[in-house]
Amino acid sequence: MPPLTPHWQQPSHSDVQKVLYAAEKDSFTTKSISTVDLPPNAVFAKLAFPPCTLAEKATYATVQIGRDQHMNLNSDLVYINHGCVPSVIFDTSSLNVIVGPKGLKAGDELTFFYPSTEWDMAQGFDCFCGADTCRGFIAGAKNMKKEQLEGLWLNDHIKRLLEEKKAQAQGKNGQNLGNGTTTNGKVVRDEDAEDLVAQVLRQSLRQAELALQAAQKGLDTYLSHRATSSNGVAKGNGVVATQASAETLGRRGGEQRRGVTNRELSGEMGGDTKVAI
Repeated sequence: MPPLTPHWQQPSHSDVQKVLYAAEKDSFTTKSISTVDLPPNAVFAKLAFPPCTLAEKATYATVQIGRDQHMNLNSDLVYINHGCVPSVIFDTSSLNVIVGPKGLKAGDELTFFYPSTEWDMAQGFDCFCGADTCRGFIAGAKNMKKEQLEGLWLNDHIKRLLEEKKAQAQGKNGQNLGNGTTTNGKVVRDEDAEDLVAQVLRQSLRQAELALQAAQKGLDTYLSHRATSSNGVAKGNGVVATQASAETLGRRGGEQRRGVTNRELSGEMGGDTKVAI
Protein backbone atom coordinates (compact mmCIF):
# COMPACT_ATOMS: atom_id res chain seq x y z
CA MET A 1 0.00 0.00 0.00
CA PRO A 2 1.44 3.43 -0.91
CA PRO A 3 2.26 6.04 1.75
CA LEU A 4 -0.58 8.13 3.10
CA THR A 5 -1.34 11.28 1.14
CA PRO A 6 -2.18 14.08 3.62
CA HIS A 7 -5.51 15.80 3.02
CA TRP A 8 -5.13 18.18 5.96
CA GLN A 9 -3.22 21.44 6.24
CA GLN A 10 0.39 20.84 7.22
CA PRO A 11 2.00 21.20 9.63
CA SER A 12 -0.93 20.45 11.93
CA HIS A 13 0.93 20.42 15.28
CA SER A 14 3.94 22.64 14.67
CA ASP A 15 3.91 23.84 18.29
CA VAL A 16 4.83 20.39 19.61
CA GLN A 17 5.81 18.19 16.68
CA LYS A 18 8.11 18.18 13.68
CA VAL A 19 7.67 15.61 10.92
CA LEU A 20 10.78 14.36 9.15
CA TYR A 21 9.85 13.12 5.71
CA ALA A 22 11.71 10.54 3.69
CA ALA A 23 13.88 11.67 0.80
CA GLU A 24 11.92 9.37 -1.51
CA LYS A 25 8.21 10.04 -1.54
CA ASP A 26 7.35 6.34 -1.76
CA SER A 27 9.48 5.47 1.26
CA PHE A 28 8.05 4.48 4.63
CA THR A 29 10.69 6.18 6.76
CA THR A 30 8.80 9.27 7.89
CA LYS A 31 9.02 9.94 11.63
CA SER A 32 7.99 12.56 14.18
CA ILE A 33 10.17 14.52 16.58
CA SER A 34 9.10 16.41 19.70
CA THR A 35 9.81 20.15 19.63
CA VAL A 36 8.99 20.65 23.33
CA ASP A 37 10.12 19.56 26.78
CA LEU A 38 7.27 18.07 28.80
CA PRO A 39 7.13 16.19 32.13
CA PRO A 40 5.71 12.67 32.53
CA ASN A 41 1.91 12.37 32.16
CA ALA A 42 1.55 15.83 30.59
CA VAL A 43 -0.91 16.21 27.72
CA PHE A 44 1.05 16.33 24.48
CA ALA A 45 -1.92 16.76 22.09
CA LYS A 46 -5.69 16.43 21.97
CA LEU A 47 -7.47 13.83 19.85
CA ALA A 48 -10.34 16.19 19.17
CA PHE A 49 -13.40 15.64 16.96
CA PRO A 50 -12.77 17.35 14.53
CA PRO A 51 -10.21 16.94 13.06
CA CYS A 52 -10.58 13.29 14.08
CA THR A 53 -13.47 11.39 12.54
CA LEU A 54 -14.88 7.92 13.03
CA ALA A 55 -13.64 5.49 10.40
CA GLU A 56 -15.95 3.21 8.45
CA LYS A 57 -13.38 0.44 8.81
CA ALA A 58 -9.89 -0.11 10.15
CA THR A 59 -6.95 0.77 7.93
CA TYR A 60 -3.20 1.02 8.38
CA ALA A 61 -3.67 4.70 9.31
CA THR A 62 -6.55 4.46 11.82
CA VAL A 63 -6.47 4.18 15.61
CA GLN A 64 -8.74 1.70 17.39
CA ILE A 65 -10.84 3.36 20.10
CA GLY A 66 -13.20 0.54 21.06
CA ARG A 67 -14.06 -3.08 20.43
CA ASP A 68 -15.23 -2.38 16.89
CA GLN A 69 -14.58 1.35 16.54
CA HIS A 70 -11.72 3.12 14.84
CA MET A 71 -10.91 6.75 14.08
CA ASN A 72 -9.02 8.73 11.47
CA LEU A 73 -6.55 11.17 13.01
CA ASN A 74 -6.62 13.57 10.03
CA SER A 75 -3.46 15.29 11.25
CA ASP A 76 0.31 14.89 11.44
CA LEU A 77 -0.20 12.75 14.56
CA VAL A 78 -0.57 9.92 12.04
CA TYR A 79 3.23 10.03 11.62
CA ILE A 80 3.92 8.97 15.19
CA ASN A 81 5.56 5.57 14.86
CA HIS A 82 5.41 2.38 16.88
CA GLY A 83 7.96 1.90 19.64
CA CYS A 84 8.41 -0.95 22.11
CA VAL A 85 9.65 1.66 24.62
CA PRO A 86 7.14 4.38 23.69
CA SER A 87 7.62 8.05 24.45
CA VAL A 88 3.88 8.88 24.39
CA ILE A 89 0.57 7.16 25.08
CA PHE A 90 -2.60 7.34 22.95
CA ASP A 91 -5.30 7.39 25.63
CA THR A 92 -8.55 6.74 23.77
CA SER A 93 -10.66 7.13 26.94
CA SER A 94 -9.69 10.78 27.50
CA LEU A 95 -8.89 11.44 23.82
CA ASN A 96 -5.43 12.69 24.72
CA VAL A 97 -1.90 11.91 23.63
CA ILE A 98 -0.05 11.75 26.95
CA VAL A 99 3.66 11.97 27.65
CA GLY A 100 5.17 8.68 28.82
CA PRO A 101 6.73 8.00 32.23
CA LYS A 102 10.19 9.22 31.16
CA GLY A 103 8.98 12.64 30.00
CA LEU A 104 9.84 14.31 26.69
CA LYS A 105 12.75 16.41 25.56
CA ALA A 106 12.91 18.45 22.37
CA GLY A 107 14.48 16.21 19.74
CA ASP A 108 13.06 12.94 21.13
CA GLU A 109 11.31 10.73 18.61
CA LEU A 110 7.59 10.40 19.19
CA THR A 111 6.49 6.77 19.40
CA PHE A 112 3.64 4.82 20.94
CA PHE A 113 3.02 1.12 21.45
CA TYR A 114 0.59 0.14 18.70
CA PRO A 115 -0.90 -2.86 20.54
CA SER A 116 -1.99 -0.43 23.27
CA THR A 117 -4.77 0.62 20.88
CA GLU A 118 -4.86 -2.10 18.20
CA TRP A 119 -6.31 -5.55 18.88
CA ASP A 120 -5.84 -7.40 15.57
CA MET A 121 -3.96 -5.44 12.94
CA ALA A 122 -4.64 -6.30 9.32
CA GLN A 123 -1.00 -5.86 8.37
CA GLY A 124 1.69 -6.86 10.83
CA PHE A 125 5.32 -5.77 10.62
CA ASP A 126 8.75 -6.53 12.02
CA CYS A 127 9.81 -3.89 14.52
CA PHE A 128 13.37 -2.58 14.40
CA CYS A 129 13.13 -0.11 17.29
CA GLY A 130 16.42 -1.42 18.66
CA ALA A 131 15.24 -1.62 22.27
CA ASP A 132 16.46 -4.45 24.49
CA THR A 133 12.79 -5.28 25.04
CA CYS A 134 11.81 -5.10 21.36
CA ARG A 135 8.71 -7.28 20.82
CA GLY A 136 9.72 -8.31 17.30
CA PHE A 137 6.69 -8.90 15.10
CA ILE A 138 3.85 -6.45 15.81
CA ALA A 139 0.33 -7.42 14.80
CA GLY A 140 -1.87 -6.19 17.65
CA ALA A 141 -2.45 -7.19 21.28
CA LYS A 142 -4.46 -10.27 20.27
CA ASN A 143 -1.38 -11.84 18.77
CA MET A 144 1.02 -11.16 21.64
CA LYS A 145 1.95 -13.27 24.64
CA LYS A 146 1.08 -12.06 28.13
CA GLU A 147 4.71 -11.38 28.99
CA GLN A 148 5.10 -9.23 25.86
CA LEU A 149 2.44 -6.84 27.18
CA GLU A 150 3.59 -6.68 30.79
CA GLY A 151 4.76 -3.28 31.99
CA LEU A 152 3.13 -1.43 29.11
CA TRP A 153 0.15 0.92 29.30
CA LEU A 154 -2.94 -0.49 27.53
CA ASN A 155 -6.29 1.09 26.73
CA ASP A 156 -9.42 -0.21 28.46
CA HIS A 157 -10.84 -1.85 25.33
CA ILE A 158 -7.61 -3.81 24.91
CA LYS A 159 -7.71 -4.91 28.56
CA ARG A 160 -11.30 -6.12 28.18
CA LEU A 161 -10.49 -8.04 25.02
CA LEU A 162 -7.49 -9.65 26.73
CA GLU A 163 -9.73 -10.70 29.63
CA GLU A 164 -12.17 -12.30 27.21
CA LYS A 165 -9.35 -14.06 25.40
CA LYS A 166 -8.08 -15.43 28.71
CA ALA A 167 -11.56 -16.60 29.70
CA GLN A 168 -12.00 -18.36 26.39
CA ALA A 169 -8.66 -20.10 26.79
CA GLN A 170 -9.72 -21.33 30.24
CA GLY A 171 -13.00 -22.62 28.90
CA LYS A 172 -15.01 -20.16 30.99
CA ASN A 173 -16.52 -18.18 28.16
CA GLY A 174 -19.18 -20.28 26.44
CA GLN A 175 -20.98 -19.61 23.18
CA ASN A 176 -22.62 -16.21 23.05
CA LEU A 177 -26.41 -16.48 23.05
CA GLY A 178 -26.87 -13.12 21.37
CA ASN A 179 -28.65 -11.45 24.28
CA GLY A 180 -25.60 -10.35 26.21
CA THR A 181 -25.31 -13.66 28.05
CA THR A 182 -23.02 -16.58 27.24
CA THR A 183 -23.82 -20.25 27.71
CA ASN A 184 -22.02 -20.21 31.05
CA GLY A 185 -24.12 -17.30 32.27
CA LYS A 186 -21.43 -14.65 31.86
CA VAL A 187 -23.02 -11.26 31.19
CA VAL A 188 -21.39 -8.78 28.86
CA ARG A 189 -21.08 -5.42 30.61
CA ASP A 190 -23.42 -2.73 29.34
CA GLU A 191 -20.53 -0.27 29.06
CA ASP A 192 -19.05 -2.43 26.29
CA ALA A 193 -22.16 -1.90 24.19
CA GLU A 194 -22.39 1.82 24.72
CA ASP A 195 -21.10 4.06 21.97
CA LEU A 196 -17.48 4.74 22.91
CA VAL A 197 -17.43 8.28 21.55
CA ALA A 198 -20.44 9.10 23.73
CA GLN A 199 -18.55 7.75 26.75
CA VAL A 200 -15.50 9.84 25.94
CA LEU A 201 -17.48 13.02 25.31
CA ARG A 202 -19.43 12.50 28.53
CA GLN A 203 -16.18 12.17 30.46
CA SER A 204 -14.78 15.28 28.78
CA LEU A 205 -17.94 17.17 29.75
CA ARG A 206 -17.53 16.16 33.39
CA GLN A 207 -13.93 17.35 33.33
CA ALA A 208 -14.98 20.67 31.80
CA GLU A 209 -17.66 21.13 34.45
CA LEU A 210 -15.14 20.52 37.24
CA ALA A 211 -12.72 22.98 35.65
CA LEU A 212 -15.49 25.60 35.41
CA GLN A 213 -16.41 25.12 39.05
CA ALA A 214 -12.78 25.52 40.10
CA ALA A 215 -12.41 28.69 38.01
CA GLN A 216 -15.61 30.15 39.48
CA LYS A 217 -14.45 29.41 43.02
CA GLY A 218 -11.11 31.05 42.29
CA LEU A 219 -12.79 34.14 40.88
CA ASP A 220 -15.17 34.39 43.85
CA THR A 221 -12.27 34.13 46.29
CA TYR A 222 -10.33 36.79 44.42
CA LEU A 223 -13.27 39.21 44.30
CA SER A 224 -13.99 38.63 47.99
CA HIS A 225 -10.41 39.45 48.88
CA ARG A 226 -10.42 42.57 46.74
CA ALA A 227 -13.73 43.69 48.22
CA THR A 228 -12.35 43.34 51.75
CA SER A 229 -9.45 45.65 50.94
CA SER A 230 -11.48 48.18 48.92
CA ASN A 231 -12.69 50.36 51.82
CA GLY A 232 -10.34 53.25 51.14
CA VAL A 233 -7.08 51.60 52.16
CA ALA A 234 -4.25 52.90 50.01
CA LYS A 235 -2.06 50.37 48.23
CA GLY A 236 1.71 50.50 48.00
CA ASN A 237 1.56 52.45 44.77
CA GLY A 238 -0.70 55.11 46.28
CA VAL A 239 -3.81 53.86 44.48
CA VAL A 240 -6.94 53.37 46.59
CA ALA A 241 -8.79 50.15 45.86
CA THR A 242 -12.57 50.24 45.45
CA GLN A 243 -15.14 47.51 45.22
CA ALA A 244 -16.10 48.62 41.72
CA SER A 245 -12.54 48.49 40.45
CA ALA A 246 -12.09 45.05 41.97
CA GLU A 247 -15.21 43.74 40.28
CA THR A 248 -14.17 45.29 36.97
CA LEU A 249 -10.73 43.74 37.23
CA GLY A 250 -12.30 40.41 38.13
CA ARG A 251 -14.53 40.53 35.07
CA ARG A 252 -11.64 41.40 32.81
CA GLY A 253 -9.52 38.67 34.31
CA GLY A 254 -12.34 36.21 33.79
CA GLU A 255 -12.56 37.16 30.13
CA GLN A 256 -8.91 36.40 29.45
CA ARG A 257 -8.45 32.82 28.21
CA ARG A 258 -5.41 30.87 27.34
CA GLY A 259 -6.38 30.83 24.76
CA VAL A 260 4.23 5.01 13.63
CA THR A 261 8.77 5.40 11.63
CA ASN A 262 5.51 6.49 10.06
CA ARG A 263 2.21 4.80 10.74
CA GLU A 264 1.70 4.05 7.07
CA LEU A 265 3.82 0.89 7.23
CA SER A 266 3.20 -0.38 10.68
CA GLY A 267 0.63 -2.96 10.09
CA GLU A 268 -1.95 -0.39 10.50
CA MET A 269 0.60 2.30 11.04
CA GLY A 270 4.33 2.43 10.91
CA GLY A 271 7.79 3.63 9.90
CA ASP A 272 11.31 2.42 10.21
CA THR A 273 9.72 -0.97 10.09
CA LYS A 274 9.11 -3.22 7.15
CA VAL A 275 6.03 -5.14 6.11
CA ALA A 276 6.11 -8.82 6.79
CA ILE A 277 5.85 -10.80 3.56
